[in-house]
Amino acid sequence: MKEVYEFLKRCGTYFLATAEGNQPRVRPFGTVNIFEGRLYIQTGRKKDVSKQIKANPRIEICGLTSDCSEWVRVSAAAVEDDRIEARQSMLDAYPSLQARYKADDGNTQVFYLKEAKAVFYGFNGKQKTVEF
Repeated sequence: MKEVYEFLKRCGTYFLATAEGNQPRVRPFGTVNIFEGRLYIQTGRKKDVSKQIKANPRIEICGLTSDCSEWVRVSAAAVEDDRIEARQSMLDAYPSLQARYKADDGNTQVFYLKEAKAVFYGFNGKQKTVEF
């Protein structure tokens, strides 16, 4: 899991895919955090992505290095952690979010990844799988 965290941090921006009915939805994300031994992402409850995860918690993440030589694809179930401590941990990791979000604002939402499988790829042809 730590390897996935470090890779996504190195990417800076990654892409999160959800489903809305039978239509896939993909958008850029940038938050990733480890809290209490779990990998977390963050969004706002008012956003469509929140509603999509609630309807279908199966997500995929794809991150690509800046030189485009390596990428990771992560499939998982996103599980909401509604504890203020989990939300605050994310905000502490991303101080720039604190201008828009507060741990107790009723909007900040964090999810940890469960039943996750990450596959690392590279142009060298090598693959590596990590499950957590």
